[in-house]
Amino acid sequence: MHRDLRRDLYAALAASLLVATAVVVGEVIQHRYGTLRVGWPPLLATWDPHLGPGTPAALAVAAAVAVYGPALAARLPWRALLLATWAAGLAWTWSLALVDGWHRGVAEQLTTGSEYLRVIDRFHDIPATLADFTRHILIDSPDNWPAHVAGHPPAATVTFVLLDRVGLGGGGWAGAFCITVGTTAALAVLVTVRTLTDESLARRAAPFLVLAPAAVWVGTSADGYFTAVAAWAVAFLALAVTGHRPAWTGLASGLLFGLTLYLSYGLTLFAVIAGAVLLLGRRRVRPLPFLLLGLLVVPVVFTVAGFDWWEAYRLLVRRYHQGAGGVRPYGYWVWANLACTALIVGPATVAGLRRTRAALALKRLQLPDVRLGVLVLSALIALLAADLSGMSKAETERIWLPFAVWLLPACAWLTGARGWLVAQGVVALLLNHLLLTGW
Repeated sequence: MHRDLRRDLYAALAASLLVATAVVVGEVIQHRYGTLRVGWPPLLATWDPHLGPGTPAALAVAAAVAVYGPALAARLPWRALLLATWAAGLAWTWSLALVDGWHRGVAEQLTTGSEYLRVIDRFHDIPATLADFTRHILIDSPDNWPAHVAGHPPAATVTFVLLDRVGLGGGGWAGAFCITVGTTAALAVLVTVRTLTDESLARRAAPFLVLAPAAVWVGTSADGYFTAVAAWAVAFLALAVTGHRPAWTGLASGLLFGLTLYLSYGLTLFAVIAGAVLLLGRRRVRPLPFLLLGLLVVPVVFTVAGFDWWEAYRLLVRRYHQGAGGVRPYGYWVWANLACTALIVGPATVAGLRRTRAALALKRLQLPDVRLGVLVLSALIALLAADLSGMSKAETERIWLPFAVWLLPACAWLTGARGWLVAQGVVALLLNHLLLTGW
């Protein structure tokens, strides 16, 4: 027991050293060459120690989850645990966002020059705009799209257009939408872990899914919304392949996976996590036709409207290298991205990942620990593939949120949960109060 804890602490210390190295080396590179294009390497942030209206609530939520979270997670009825997890996640994410105040922390985040809400007025005729979408991706094209619009398939922008159409326009509503939807990702992960492994592991992971430093970027970035869509696609697939109404859950999973592909090009790597779920499923054949049927819906709708996903991605690669992506050095970001990941998942998750190897070494796929290990490993493989691709140089603290939430369940293997939860909360609070993040 003591030896395992000591090794967990060594892993967390190693991650801290990686982060410190990324900060020091990044500052040198940025000062000498200015090629990192971030204010506080390795994060897109600036040094700005501050307090805000969300500070008291953030401190209270962190303390409450650390002290009472493990005990409540162990004894609450399952549905009550899901509701409590979501409520605590909402409180944690909102309080962190409001540390920067309502306008700077929420309402203005999705209205900056690179964001989706800047182009709402160009989508009066959605089909016509989709048909014309690829002509505005490159920087040198007429009326080129802002960076985030050009960098994602149009379902991301269309989401905010539809919110505007139903009367929920503006940055405040967009931010509230991303936080409300994004925090449900924790529930999807819990449902998946319980379905594929066992309930005790899901319960032990629940407080860590609440008190994750990643919440700093869920409130407020559109990637929090993407995270929830992808997470629920996996959750419904897990239900489908374990015999829980496979027709309906398979169809729902397919629909959400199709939407995921049209929210972010990089989330095609969720095929790795989906493959792991299929491997762990006991009744994987029956839901496949419904999964594939659902998977076709969103691509068909956008293709009929005139949007060519493959052409758009080809142009995006060019656009990426026309901008900061063509300047940022791969040799730094290929490892500094991992430092970003260590920050968003926190030291507890790093320690949990150390234990993943031991879980997989049991070599009996029917064992809950092995099955959780496979699920966590699949997310880690997807994340590393994204890293090696060179299409995620910097800003991965938000871009990799969809993968990061699937690393958090590794915390279920830790002993001394309260101490690790304190560490998670401290990291998140320090990040949010010492830095002004880009989201």
